[in-house]
This record gives sequence, structure tokens and C-alpha cells, in this order.
Amino acid sequence: MCLKKLPVGIENFEEFQKENFYYVDKTLFIKELLQNWGKVNLFTRPRRFGKTLNMNMLKCFFEIGSDANLFEGLTIAKEKELCEKYMGQFPVIFISLKSVDGMTFEDASAALRSVIGNEAMRFQFLLESEHLSGVEKESYRRLIHVEMASDASYAMSNATLIDSLKILSGLLEKHYEHKVILLIDEYDVPLDKAFQAGYYDKMVSLLRNLFSNALKTNDALYFAVLTGCLRISKESIFTGLNNLNVMTISDPYFCDSFGFTDREVKELLRYYDLEDFYDIVRKWYDGYQFGSQSVYCPWDVIKYVQILLRDREAEPENYWANTSGNDIIRTLLRKADQTTRDEIEQLINGGYIVKKIRQELTYREIEDSADNIWSVLHAAGYLTQIERLPGRRMKLALPNREVKELFIDLVKDWFEETTLADTSRIDVFCKAFPVGDAALIQKMLNDYLWDSISVRDTAVRRNMKENFYHGMLLGLLKSRGNWKIQSNAETGEGYSDISIQMPERTGIVIELKYAHDGNLEAGCKAALNQIEERKYAAGLKRQGMKKVIKYGIAFYEKECMVAVA
Repeated sequence: MCLKKLPVGIENFEEFQKENFYYVDKTLFIKELLQNWGKVNLFTRPRRFGKTLNMNMLKCFFEIGSDANLFEGLTIAKEKELCEKYMGQFPVIFISLKSVDGMTFEDASAALRSVIGNEAMRFQFLLESEHLSGVEKESYRRLIHVEMASDASYAMSNATLIDSLKILSGLLEKHYEHKVILLIDEYDVPLDKAFQAGYYDKMVSLLRNLFSNALKTNDALYFAVLTGCLRISKESIFTGLNNLNVMTISDPYFCDSFGFTDREVKELLRYYDLEDFYDIVRKWYDGYQFGSQSVYCPWDVIKYVQILLRDREAEPENYWANTSGNDIIRTLLRKADQTTRDEIEQLINGGYIVKKIRQELTYREIEDSADNIWSVLHAAGYLTQIERLPGRRMKLALPNREVKELFIDLVKDWFEETTLADTSRIDVFCKAFPVGDAALIQKMLNDYLWDSISVRDTAVRRNMKENFYHGMLLGLLKSRGNWKIQSNAETGEGYSDISIQMPERTGIVIELKYAHDGNLEAGCKAALNQIEERKYAAGLKRQGMKKVIKYGIAFYEKECMVAVA
């Protein structure tokens, strides 16, 4: 049997049927939307959970002239009356704002013109329409001329840009004699980019006017669907829009329309003969709570299956987490006081925190307080709801192993950034190594650990815990610019955790152990024994070191012990 191709990064619904990609059937989203729709419907979901694909599916279903064969064999095709009434019956405008970016407002507004102009170009038959007047055709021409031309009357001005979606809706309604469906994907991306680049107020004003014209005062609109990661407050861009039907990840609607359910993941693994990996996939990529439904991140599942089909020994990785800069977590760590650090530690170690979640925020408010950042982390998928409490409070936890290990990596980076700022303290710490002062090293490491965040969760892999402490120690030692420091370098008959060569030809070898039973003394002994058994010191001497100092260091939560030989 020729297996269907895995849809890695495929967001065009038409490709699934025509190019033989594996498709997880989400077409009942259409039925639920028609049964529960408002005039303007906003869906907020984390990135990589199928928002764009679902929007493209809506376009393929509703648009006049669409190919009904695309839905053959899918669940929605069983809804005969619904398909007869709605399939292929509407003019559809579909734009994605994910590419509306730029270092300046002028660059970003030009990108927005391009997005809307390219969509308008799909309807060039309007220039020949018998239903439109000459003046209306001139209006259409201004939509498709997105850059200043020799004849400025045909360029899309700022006024035309603000009115563009409303103009295009009106022209399509008049041509087809049928109201229009408007789809706007990733509506909040331009605001995020604008906030980062410093022209937020201008972009808010532009989008507020654009959306108000298209969604509030548009008589040609049948209904609209918007998607994004965050629910931006009405005061920001939805001022006066009283017909907004918002479905966040906390609401009990459309719970299984985005992301993969457990049943869907089992079916996918069975299809590719990978059922033995179900437990691994579930622990790493399940746990996102949308309403009452626990879902997996589709991007993660598809990427891991793709790797497993080539290498069944492959370990799971942070596929979803690594598709973003994760700046919001870094911001939280930078702003963290001791209470926030304790809360992060609690999350990493398998616990939960209780927070009052704000569903509506402006980008300007996000960094005002740690509480607002917790709300964003929940909306963006980094935290999941395990119980709803009175007063808009929630019990929140990390959803799975992937996000947990992401947090651990970022905590390690944060530790290095914050400790390296205190150069005098690090200087004292580093000078203790070549003189063999294990007691001072142990004392200062324990102080550093107390100020940091520990990893003690039994579900975290042993090597992940050792790597966490390894990275912390390595970051401290690397402040010595004249030391040659190597991590996991081949010395002797294996790879020592850390090896150091100093200009005065003194070598240091360090082996780390995580004492899972809390026996730090036994951990140090095991580390020193490994140094001897694998002849790490001999390896350094072969590289020209006249003297080698050996350290065994054991960690357990926020404690450590240092032994020297």
C-alpha cells in the first residue's frame, strides 16, 4: 500500500485531496460554525494548531465555484441539506495578516496593501462585470494598484486601504447578488510586530479603522471569521463592535476543531504502523486543554511521525517550542521576583499555580505585570488549564514534556544572563578551582542554586537534569576568557563533562552527577570514580597539562556537594 504523504507545513486544504496528503478530518467545524455563528466570529488558539488550514477549508467550502469533490468522503459530506444550502454559495474574501511586518509603519502598511491587493486580484472579472458601474470599476482598480503609479488616481491611498475590505465586499455582493463571507487569519500578528518595532499606536489606529469598516458598517457582510493567538481588547481595535462572537481556548465551543484529539492521534499512528510510540507521543505532545477537550499539537505529532518513519530510535524533540522566539517566557523570567521564581519552579517540577486570567489585553499591557504575562502564556499554549475556579481564576500547569523542557532550557539561559552580571562574585568563584578550594566552590554553588530555580520532577529525564546543572556551571566558568574550556570533550577513554586548560598548564576535569536519591556524597564518589576509570586526567596530561585537578560534583534540587582529588 502506498501511504499518504505527511502534511508537514501544508496549510492549503485543496492540496490535501489533490496531492494525497494525510488529512485529519476537521470538516465538522463547518457545521458547528453554522449552528453557532455570530456576525463576526473570533477564534483564539496557539500557533501551529491548524488555524490557517481551517480557514482555508472554510474558503474551499463556501466559495462560489469551489470544487465539491474536495469534500468527498469527509464527514461534512454526510450533511446533505447543509451542503446543498451553503456549499459553493458565497463570494469569499480570505486574507492572512501573518506577513504584515516591517521595521517601520510605512513598511508594514505597504505589506498590508499588498496582502489585500493580492486578494483583490483574484476577482479581476469585476472589471468586466455587467452589474458594476464605471465608477465602481474604478474603485476596484484602486484596490489592485497597491504601489504608487504614474497615475496616482489608480494607487491604493491610505483612505482606500482603510475602506478596502468594505469596498471589495460591496463590489462582490453587487456582482453575485449575494452577501460576502470575510475570513481574516492571524489578525493580531501586525500588532505584535508593531509593538516590537515601536509603531504600535499607528498600527492600532489603522486596524481599528479597517476592521470597523469591514466588520461593523458593512451591509454586504454575511458573516466574518477571524483567527489569532491572543484576544486583543475591544478598546484596542474592536471599538464599538458589538457583534463580536469570541471563542477562546477556555470556552466550551469548537473544542476539537483545532489540534488533534487522542482518537485522531491513535488513528494516525495506526495508519503509519507506529502504535508502539503512542505513550511517548502522548507524554510529549498532549495536554493542551481547549474547553473540555484535551488536544495534541498537530505540528509536533506530524514532525515526530516524520522522523520515526526514517528512524524508530529517534527521541522526541521540541518541535513546536522551537518555532518561536519564546520571548514572552524570557520577559517573565527577567521580571521575576522570588515569588514568581518559586511559581516557575513549581510548574517545572510538575505542580500547578493559581492565577486570575485576563482574557482581553492590549500588547502595551502585556509586560505591565507578571500576572498579565501569565495570562498570555495561557492563551499562547505554554500553560494549560487543569481546573477553573470562581472569579476567573484557574489552576494552571505546563501541558507536557515538550513545554517543560523548553522552560528548563530558558531557565538555564536566564541563570547565565543574571549571574554573569556580577563579575566580582564570579571571579572569586572561578579562582577557587585552580587552588582546589572545594569548600568555597560548594558554598558559592549552593548560594547560586538558592537564588535560581531547581529541577526535581521525577518525570524529567536524568540526562536533562544533569544537562541543566551542567549548563549552569559551564556558563559561570566561561567568564574566564583566558581558559580553554570544553564541554563533553574527549579526554582519556570517554567524554568528560567539563575540561579546562589554563595558560600555566594546569588542567581541571569536572564530572557532574544528579543524585536522584539525595545522596550527594555517593554522587560525588561516583563522579570521581568515573574520572579515574575513564582516565580523563591522563587525557589532559597528554595535551600538555603538567598538573590536573579532579572535581566530582553532585546536585540534588537546590543542594550540591563538591569533592576534589
